[in-house]
Amino acid sequence: MSEEMSAGSRRPLRIALLPGDGVGPEVTVEARKVLEALELDIVWTDLPWGSAYWHEHGTMMPTGAVDSLRAQDAILMGAVGDPTVPDPEALWGLILKIRQELDLGLNVRPARLLAGVPCPLAGRGPSDIDMVFVRENTEGEYAGVGGRVHRGQPAEVAIDTTVFTRFGCERVIRYAFRLARGRRGVLTNATKSNASRYAYPFWDEVVEEVALDFPDVRVERVLVDALCARLITNPASVDVVVASNLFGDILTDLAAALQGGMGMAASANIGFESGPGLFEPVHGSAPDIAGRGWANPSGAIWSAALMLEHLGARREAATVMAALEAVCLAGPRTRDLGGEASTAEVGDAVATAVGRLLADGAASGGAVTEPQVLV
Repeated sequence: MSEEMSAGSRRPLRIALLPGDGVGPEVTVEARKVLEALELDIVWTDLPWGSAYWHEHGTMMPTGAVDSLRAQDAILMGAVGDPTVPDPEALWGLILKIRQELDLGLNVRPARLLAGVPCPLAGRGPSDIDMVFVRENTEGEYAGVGGRVHRGQPAEVAIDTTVFTRFGCERVIRYAFRLARGRRGVLTNATKSNASRYAYPFWDEVVEEVALDFPDVRVERVLVDALCARLITNPASVDVVVASNLFGDILTDLAAALQGGMGMAASANIGFESGPGLFEPVHGSAPDIAGRGWANPSGAIWSAALMLEHLGARREAATVMAALEAVCLAGPRTRDLGGEASTAEVGDAVATAVGRLLADGAASGGAVTEPQVLV
């Protein structure tokens, strides 16, 4: 799709924009601004779903919403959640519902420290923080299987059942192996099979079976608690991590702190068949700073680059990342990175950098000479 888009696409890209709650609208408008600086043919569909919609209609999104998303090429999302809406309502009513019904079984989160971004670990730089987390996205502890009985009584019981299927595990693990093969050839399997009697020993068995098809990839099995410690003490030793839904969720937030904070963290939720993926920063809705112009749009812009890459527009994705890296290095920066710039000022700077790269590329015959592999 990249060459076709660069030459003036025969069909515009159909992107659903789901700004969501809190700072979500503030960061997604900047990501959209950066994409529009590429001068691609994009048809945007704005979706007003989220907590405000819940207060008006009693649901986070309308009936048939997920079916309507199937007509899109991709979904660019901000954040969901508000103190006035119970978390289970917000998550299961929107993001988890979309992931499961569109079968977005794969979550990919790069954690790379960009030059100019401060790292909380003393003496660590960009060469030390460069890893990718491949997370199973629809099963595990987040499968939604369980229930509560005797509500409000002394004998009340709540049960969540962890669900691992061979199909769900293998497709994610196999993707992680392919990714590791193209990077440093090492795959770290995050597990807890010393304490789990059934689920994680099964997970480990599937990893070992898939490993037979990838003799060029070295596999290490690391208990998740030990891996958390290792991310702090020796982050450079970690490259590609494959993890269950819950462990992937926890590990990636820790890794995000290493790459400069949650404002830098991007993610891709993708499926294995045809259909739209969902791309979102993972900093949450941050209602405490919403409306102040303090939010860092880098994670949303990076997520937009992941979206372009997934759609086949690798050269355009590389241009966005090159622009983002240039701004992280030279500024302006938001407060979380030690600067004083507003959300819009950073978005403007990245969009301007995109325009400059396109102009330089036009003079030399190409926007970015070598597409960068973002994940």
